[in-house]
Amino acid sequence: MSLDALLDPNTPPRRYVVTGGPSAGKEGVLTELHTRGIPATEGEPAREIYRKHRDRLGRHLQVGDRRSYSRDVLEAFIAEYSDHKFGLRFYNRGIPDGYGWDAFFGLGPYPELEEAARIYRYEAVFVLDPLDDFNSEDDLVWAKEREIRRVHELIIQGYYNAGYRPIFVPADESGRRVDFMIAQLPVPTT
Repeated sequence: MSLDALLDPNTPPRRYVVTGGPSAGKEGVLTELHTRGIPATEGEPAREIYRKHRDRLGRHLQVGDRRSYSRDVLEAFIAEYSDHKFGLRFYNRGIPDGYGWDAFFGLGPYPELEEAARIYRYEAVFVLDPLDDFNSEDDLVWAKEREIRRVHELIIQGYYNAGYRPIFVPADESGRRVDFMIAQLPVPTT
């Protein structure tokens, strides 16, 4: 099936995740998808939810705040998934990202996350290999390269634990990464 056929709003929904740890280049890839007219998440829902929690609390998340944050992110991801009814769409992170982030925060999986990971499935998961640099002035959380790498590994493990076989996208400029992803789109069986 061609990309044009997948973009046809009359086709069943096809959902693809773009994920990876901080500094993987998700923003550039999603911007490139938008530039090409390919439906994708606007912004980064998890980051916006983090900002709301921080503003409400007057500080960064602490251990006691993290489960509430995780549940809010899960709710937003389920809503975005459920709102998509037809054609192809790329998501900025997916529901199983919660496994990785929760593990990084020292939390175990919780029933709502496990249920959502079983119910809301994606056709494919594209993991962006980390870029060599990390200089986002927008980021709110990161300080150490080893933490970035650890989150990346935990996110990948979360997708494996949820039954996915991620497709790894080499570090490159955004246009070539999108070309690679489009070439890897699984052909629908229906």
